[in-house]
Formats: sequence, structure tokens, C-alpha cells
Amino acid sequence: MLQSHVIDIDGAFAGVAVRSDRGYFFIATDPRAEELDGSVWPTLADVKRLVRGLVLTGRLGSPQAAIAA
Repeated sequence: MLQSHVIDIDGAFAGVAVRSDRGYFFIATDPRAEELDGSVWPTLADVKRLVRGLVLTGRLGSPQAAIAA
């Protein structure tokens, strides 16, 4: 069974992170988070941090975040 986590930023639904064997697959529902749609991250905390930064500032926070698929 797949495990999924709603990602909301200050009460706004930004997307969902689905646990897979490779990490957490992000599915964006907010247009501001589309840049991360389909990306895979090692931890749920990574997904939340990056989505939050992108939705609030319009930019990805960390250059090392390039491990996304």
C-alpha cells in the first residue's frame, strides 16, 4: 500500500508526497509548485522544505536540491 502525505503551506494545498522505494515522489496541485512536480526526494522533510520555499518565495532554496528526477 502506498503511503501519501498532503503538503500544505499555511493552509493552502500545494501537493502530495507519495512514498516509493526511491524516496518521496511529489505531485504538485498548486501552480507555484509545478517546478517540483514529478520530482523524487530522499525524505519527506526535504519535500516540505522545498515546496514551502518555492511557494512562498518563487525560488528553490538549495542548489544541492538537484537530485530531483
